[in-house]
Amino acid sequence: MALTDSARIPAAPDRVARDTRTVTAGAQQRETPLLPPAPPPAAAEIDRVRAAVWAALSDFLEVQRETLAAMDESLLPVIDEVCAVADGGKRLRPLFAYWGWRGVRGEGPGESDEAVLRAVAALEFVHASALVHDDVMDGALTRRGRPATHVGFASRHGDGALAGDGDAFGVAAAILVGDLALVWSDELLRCSGISPAALARARAVWDTMRTEVTAGQYLDLLRAAGGLPGAQGALTVARYKSAGYTVQRPLQLGAAIAGAGERAAETYTAIGLPLGEAFQLRDDVLGVFGDPSVTGKSADDDLREGKQTLLVALAEEAADDAGRRLLAEALGNPAAGPAEFDALRALIECTGARAQVEERIAERTALARTAIAEAPLAADARAALDALAVAATTRTA
Repeated sequence: MALTDSARIPAAPDRVARDTRTVTAGAQQRETPLLPPAPPPAAAEIDRVRAAVWAALSDFLEVQRETLAAMDESLLPVIDEVCAVADGGKRLRPLFAYWGWRGVRGEGPGESDEAVLRAVAALEFVHASALVHDDVMDGALTRRGRPATHVGFASRHGDGALAGDGDAFGVAAAILVGDLALVWSDELLRCSGISPAALARARAVWDTMRTEVTAGQYLDLLRAAGGLPGAQGALTVARYKSAGYTVQRPLQLGAAIAGAGERAAETYTAIGLPLGEAFQLRDDVLGVFGDPSVTGKSADDDLREGKQTLLVALAEEAADDAGRRLLAEALGNPAAGPAEFDALRALIECTGARAQVEERIAERTALARTAIAEAPLAADARAALDALAVAATTRTA
């Protein structure tokens, strides 16, 4: 199945080389290195937004800690787990939402920067909820270099010599942690300080986004059970499980807060859908070929869990009988070991599946970056969104 022709990604601005200045001392000249140049405005602003998002999350979670502690001290591990899941990550969803707002906010007083930052920070709780529930469904063991939530609570069960089945306790606790993160996403958005009118506009996008990501989780479950076969099935899952809620809907959330109209929503769809797909496909590649010391998870996990990604669909289409037997026997087999997983990686490489996915990542990224360059956005937002597009699709974790 030919997915698309490859396209070259427009070259990102080169990193500024370390400059030198010639210094004359008597008859002798020497090269003295200058200090590194200041980061570009887009990079500095992106870092500022990341820091502000974490500050908003930390302030909110501190209040929730007091609330749960007042109920019962035994609830503190729950808040600790939400904090741990929310800590770290690339903050891409709040970043896209914030720059979606900045791109179309126009003139006039509008919403305050501080309130918008708190509002978009709520996306991190939606993401935390999705991560925790996804790890339960996949039976994942680790997340960002630490035990997955259900694994951690199963260990707590054993350490505390509690009664009953520890694994079942861990799964149940993780479901509740994910639910609580989703509840808190609503609360943080509502209490962010954006105006009632902006909140009402945001709710429509917010509700659509949360419906899509939940539906996408089911489609992923269905595909793992044999439904939605082939490459198109993999792309459908990627569209609803990740692509929409990673880029498209956050961008549209920012536009809704700004009070922009349908044209802005369409502009952000043209950017968000191809870029969100490229982001998810990069995630799939890293899940199989990434460096565990960088990604924080084993490169065998996706293969052990039997994730039916586009990589797998394309490999299956191109494989010979022996390759298909290997996929049937090793993919998703918890008893498989390093040799089988290395053989699966070799199969994905030799069938050209990885190369095809890399081509699609490049083509979708180029499409999104072209849409960013042509969009009627504020210049600072255009620069930031382009930087985020490159970062999201060339990342190593």
